[in-house]
Amino acid sequence: MTQILRFLQLFALGSWVGSIVYFSSVVTLGAFRALADRDQAGALVGYTLRGLHAFGLIAAIIYLLAALGLGRSLKALWAPAALGVILMFVLTLVSERMIIARMETLRTEMISVEATAVTNPLRAEFDRLHQVSVRLEGAVLLIGLVAFFLTVQGDRR
Repeated sequence: MTQILRFLQLFALGSWVGSIVYFSSVVTLGAFRALADRDQAGALVGYTLRGLHAFGLIAAIIYLLAALGLGRSLKALWAPAALGVILMFVLTLVSERMIIARMETLRTEMISVEATAVTNPLRAEFDRLHQVSVRLEGAVLLIGLVAFFLTVQGDRR
């Protein structure tokens, strides 16, 4: 059972981190290169980001349940890797429920982000939130890499 739980941890976290790398290096770049309309590319990226976030939240729950099973106590959630996954979960929720949700509202209000002047307050807020979103996703990736390393190191004890 220990091997199965450890596998679940590594698979969940590795899949999540790998998905973030794939999203940022392939999906986003591909959308803006392959689609002629930047608004359509943004809509595609937004859609896939929501899927990535849902996937990440599920992966975090799987990881944490496996950690609880391995530790047989709530103390298992105080391990550095588990704390990292909890932080990843919280940052992803903040990104999804607050940042991305507000960006979607702004996108609807502007009709076209691309056609809206950068001096327009709606566009300025959208651009600021976009930067926050990118930074949050980057933080989740970095924390995920550290948590993955710590989880693998746990195998060697």
